[in-house]
Amino acid sequence: MDCSFHQFHELFAQLGLPAEEADIRSFIHAHRPLPSGVALNEADFWTPAQAQLLKEQLKQDADWAEVVDQLNLALH
Repeated sequence: MDCSFHQFHELFAQLGLPAEEADIRSFIHAHRPLPSGVALNEADFWTPAQAQLLKEQLKQDADWAEVVDQLNLALH
């Protein structure tokens, strides 16, 4: 298993989103706060493929899970 630590810009690139620091800050600012009852992958701004990627990474506790958790915290 690859236990690499991934960073936000890598996750954003995986999601097909602009991955520069300013783009990431703008994205988080535009989409926060998520309501407390909404899971990260259930937010209405994800495409179905993006939502599935986020859900699977957390479900499998994959090497991306830590940065997905960080994104979840940033958006809530």
